[in-house]
Amino acid sequence: MKARGLMLAGAIAFSAAACVQAAPNVQHGEQVYVRCMACHALAYNRVGPHHCGLFGRLAGSVPGFDYSLAMKKSKIVWNEKTLDLFLKNPQKMVPGTAMTYAGVPDPTDRADLIAYLKQATNPDSPQCRK
Repeated sequence: MKARGLMLAGAIAFSAAACVQAAPNVQHGEQVYVRCMACHALAYNRVGPHHCGLFGRLAGSVPGFDYSLAMKKSKIVWNEKTLDLFLKNPQKMVPGTAMTYAGVPDPTDRADLIAYLKQATNPDSPQCRK
């Protein structure tokens, strides 16, 4: 009986630990961001819009950037949740977006990327100070 109780306690502890996600890894997120740099930069527009000031910004609203009509009409406000959904599958979240990148399928990569973006795109970050 004792062995069964210990096995059950171990299984419960393992299950609880499996449900706890590790904190996002900002350094890994910066490595994931390298994929984005083919089209984006933090402080200036490229093929895609710049990312400084991203959190809390209305999608399709960077002055001077030519967005798709779909992005302009999306009414998305960028936060952790909306970025996670968009980065998972941009075309699914915003059909007609000009962003042709297929997305970041791995949830850990997305969480780390979002943590990096949250830190790096803050208007007070060195990259975004004007």
